[in-house]
Amino acid sequence: MQQIFNFVIKNKTFLLFLLLFSIALALTIQSHSYHRSKFINSANGLTGGIYGTFNSAGQYFNLKDENAILAEENKFLREQLLNSISTKDSSYVDTSYSKGKYRISTAQVYKNSYSLTNNYLTINKGKNDSIKEDFGVITSKGILGIINNTSNNYSTVLSILNKKSSINAMLKSTDHMGSLKWNGDSPHFAQLDDVSKFAPVKVGDTIITGGQSVIFPKGINIGVIESFETDIGGDTYTIQVKLFNDMTNVGTVYILENRDRAEIKMLENSTNE
Repeated sequence: MQQIFNFVIKNKTFLLFLLLFSIALALTIQSHSYHRSKFINSANGLTGGIYGTFNSAGQYFNLKDENAILAEENKFLREQLLNSISTKDSSYVDTSYSKGKYRISTAQVYKNSYSLTNNYLTINKGKNDSIKEDFGVITSKGILGIINNTSNNYSTVLSILNKKSSINAMLKSTDHMGSLKWNGDSPHFAQLDDVSKFAPVKVGDTIITGGQSVIFPKGINIGVIESFETDIGGDTYTIQVKLFNDMTNVGTVYILENRDRAEIKMLENSTNE
């Protein structure tokens, strides 16, 4: 308290000036409409700026929740899209959305390798979330890989940047098929092999999944043609595909479950026998 008294006594002249200045300013604002309007506008601008700053800060700290909500909405829309595509050529109409052919789960990438010969990702969903081997994994931009191992709460994904990976793919414009593989060079490119020499291949054309497996339905984006060349025999093309996904920066992923997978596999196994 004594320090406060000492401060007031020491600065009494300056404090008296501030008091008188404040009184004069208040009287001026009250007695002149022009000054009053300017003061109100300035005060509103100041408080608006302060509220805007706090609102922006609050939005920043809420980004995690907002991203989770957005991921769930994307999952819902993507599931609807996949199920509509898978039944559009069929006479069967599924009136119950929840019983569609494809079920989608969201997950987050915990670990991602992209500079090795055989690359894998680790995601935070596993057996407790009904995730199994051979489920497809995609992002909002395109395919990412295939579940190859699961624990209770986590799974590893065989990345398309893995020399063991081979995925059925095709040219979107012509439906000519090939096998998507990786030569180990760049994380931004994969190679589409065994494409017929009769295919009208053009730089810039889109490559999508071919749908000839129980893992990925037809039509999932992969990338665009960067360049192409014929193989030694001259019968097929090898196509350099620039991937839509930035494989070095992956966060939220979508896991695809084909509900008909077990039935199809059982039928194929009995046929092979």
